[in-house]
Amino acid sequence: MGTAERRGAPKADGAQLTGHRDPEATDRGMSEGAEPLDRETGVPVREAGRGPREQYYRPLWVEEPARRRRLPDPVRTAAVRAVLLIAVTLIQAMVAFLCTMAGSWLAFPMVISSVVSTIAATWGALDVWVTRQVWNQRNGVVSVPSSTARALRRERRRTRRQERATERAQERIRRRGGAGQLSHS
Repeated sequence: MGTAERRGAPKADGAQLTGHRDPEATDRGMSEGAEPLDRETGVPVREAGRGPREQYYRPLWVEEPARRRRLPDPVRTAAVRAVLLIAVTLIQAMVAFLCTMAGSWLAFPMVISSVVSTIAATWGALDVWVTRQVWNQRNGVVSVPSSTARALRRERRRTRRQERATERAQERIRRRGGAGQLSHS
């Protein structure tokens, strides 16, 4: 946090990081002669019996918006699974190498299990990619005119509109007192 934030200087968007402060808090980072501001209004305030230095509030952190959106749950689950598989594979490969260097009897089983783990880790990485593609296709993230998800949404909207129209027509008939007849012939 820079000096400007600590001293309550206005930020670029006009917000100020000042307000009420704990009386036991230290005066580190306070400017001399600065007026404390009311939390709600932002107007300088003096309370009876308190000096201006005892009313500043300094937040612990400032929220920043996320740079990227969060991964969808199925994709995130597949990614965690892949990371765990890759981590186990790397550990097994390291143990196999060290056992081989030491001439241990455990070297051969570890090499075999490392090969199997490598195949599993490759499958895990491919699973992340496939899961992501499937999720994008089903939920319409891909902005291509031929997206399957867009066509499905369009079809669902069309059927909902049609159902609402038939429901309105039936309600209109009921209100008019008809017994399901559409004409008076």
